[in-house]
Amino acid sequence: MRRRRTVGRFEGMNPPPVLDRIRNGVDSAQMYGTLDAIKATPELGVFQFRARNVWVDGAHNRSTIRDFYGAGQEDESRTAAFSVDAGEPAILLGHDTGPNPAEFALHALAACLTTTLVYVATARKVRLSEVESVLEGDMDVRGALGLSDDVRNGFSRVRVTFKVRADAPQEKIAELVQRATARSAVFDMLSNGVPVEVSLAP
Repeated sequence: MRRRRTVGRFEGMNPPPVLDRIRNGVDSAQMYGTLDAIKATPELGVFQFRARNVWVDGAHNRSTIRDFYGAGQEDESRTAAFSVDAGEPAILLGHDTGPNPAEFALHALAACLTTTLVYVATARKVRLSEVESVLEGDMDVRGALGLSDDVRNGFSRVRVTFKVRADAPQEKIAELVQRATARSAVFDMLSNGVPVEVSLAP
């Protein structure tokens, strides 16, 4: 009988041989065990991620990220918070204290697509040797600056170009990219939108 533990530590029913478990830096046995656990207990798949932000000065602000809810419990396993500074370039009234929020959105998309691609490749027993991507987001800043109501505030188009090398034919690699796009959480959020509530604390 399989024992239940925290998601990410489940043992798969038929784990692969030890020498073949680690592919692309991912423990495939742990991956299969996690998938089995969530499939058996769907509520374990409910997560809530969080970020806290404080204004520093001008366009400079800082987000910290640490705790989250997942696998049926509060997760406080991170020993320290991640700190991320944002800003704007001088031409947009900033002082280059960090990438601007739109650039962070491109980073989030690239990171999510890449991680998803790595997980998909691992599940399909494909070993990767190189994964790179170039992202471009087109934006007319007149909307965000309040100069035109006819221009949207955000990107009008985003392009992602991947360069992938692996022990698989090009057709298989193309399938990996396609599958990663279909399963990427950030791609879904940017492509389909998500309800966002903004409120003022008392």
